[in-house]
Amino acid sequence: MGPAFVAAVAYVDPGNVAANLAAGAGYGYLLVWVLVAANIMAMLVQFLSAKLGLVTGHSLPELVGEALPRRGGRLAYWFQAELVAAATDVAEIIGGAVALQLLFGLPLLVGGVITGVLSLAILAIPSRHGQRAFEIVIIGMLVVITIGFTAGLALSPLSWSGVASGLIPRFEGTETVMLATSMLGATVMPHAVYMHSSLVRDRHGADGRPRRIATLLRATRWDVAVSLVLAGSVNIAMLLLAAASLQGAEGIDGIAEAHAALSDSLGPAVGLIFAVGLFASGLASTSVGAYAGAEIMAGLLHMRVPMLARRLVTIMPALIILASGANPTQALLWSQVLLSMGLPFALVPLARFTANRRLMGRWVNGRVMVVVAWTVVAAISALNVVLVVETVMADL
Repeated sequence: MGPAFVAAVAYVDPGNVAANLAAGAGYGYLLVWVLVAANIMAMLVQFLSAKLGLVTGHSLPELVGEALPRRGGRLAYWFQAELVAAATDVAEIIGGAVALQLLFGLPLLVGGVITGVLSLAILAIPSRHGQRAFEIVIIGMLVVITIGFTAGLALSPLSWSGVASGLIPRFEGTETVMLATSMLGATVMPHAVYMHSSLVRDRHGADGRPRRIATLLRATRWDVAVSLVLAGSVNIAMLLLAAASLQGAEGIDGIAEAHAALSDSLGPAVGLIFAVGLFASGLASTSVGAYAGAEIMAGLLHMRVPMLARRLVTIMPALIILASGANPTQALLWSQVLLSMGLPFALVPLARFTANRRLMGRWVNGRVMVVVAWTVVAAISALNVVLVVETVMADL
C-alpha cells in the first residue's frame, strides 16, 4: 500500500478547500451529495487506473500516446493535459501562499514563491531516496491535512437533519451548478488519474505473473478504499464545517475570510490548525501535481524536462495571478472548473483501455464494470455541459 495515498493528496488540495467552503458557507448542506457521489466515482476511477498500470506495465499517458496515430495528435493531447496540470498548480500554489499569509503575514507573491521552492525539495526525494520515501513523506503531510481540516468540526453545531437532506441530489440555480462542477473537478482530478497508473508500475514493476497481479490487485483495492475514504471524509468535513459555522456570516468570500470567521467563532487554535493544514495541502499537492506533469510528458512525448525548469514554467500562471491582485479564492474555484473540463480526456481512454481484452487479458473489465465506468464518464461530461449551458444562459 502507498501509491493510492499519494494520489489521494490531489483530492484534498486547496482547490477542495475553496470549493467546499464556498458550497457550505453559501448553500449549507445542499451539496453534500456531490461530494459523496464524487468520492464513489473517484474510488472506481483510481482503481481502474492502478489496474491498468499493474496489468499492462504501462502508464495511461504511455498507452494514450501509443494509440494516437500521429505526433500532432499526441502534441494536442499533451497540450490539454499540461493545461490541466497548470490549473492544478494554480490551485496549489495559491493555497500555499494564502496559508503562509495567514500564518506569518507574508505577501501572497512571496508565499507562492516559497511554496514552489519547497516543493522542489519534496520532488527530489524519489530520485535520492526512492519512491517509498516519497510516499511516506506525502502520507505524513496527508495526516497533517486531515487534522487541520477536521479539527474544527468537533466544536461545530451540526444539523444532522440538514446533513441528511444534503444527500438528496438537487441544485438551486447556476451558481450551485458551478460549485458542484468545481467540487467534482477538485475531487476527481485528471492528473491523479494519469499518475496512479505510473505510481503502481514504478512501485511494483512490470511483473506479468498472474498470481502476483492478483495479489497486487487485492492490495490495491484496500489501498484505494482506505486512502479515498480518508480523503472523502476530509472533504465532507470541510463542507459540514462551513455549513455549521459559516453559513449566513457576512463577508465570507474567500479562504482568508473563512479562516477569520472560524477563528472568531471556534477560537484562534482552530484557525491556526486550519492554516497549517492548508499549507500542508498546498505543499504536498503541488509536489504531487508536478510529479504527475512529468509523467504525462514522459508518457505522451517520451521526453523528460529537468524538474527545476518544469517547476519554473508551471508555477508562472499562479504567480501571475498572485501578482495581479486577483481574488485568490475565485481563481481557485475556476481552476477546479477547468480541471473538471479536462476529466473526460483522462476518463474516456481509461474506460476504453480497461475494457480492451487484447490489452488487459483475463483482467479486462466485466460487463457490469464496463457499464458503470461509462456511466461515470457520461455523468461527469453531462455535468460539464450543464455548467456551460447554464453559464451562457445566465449571461444572455
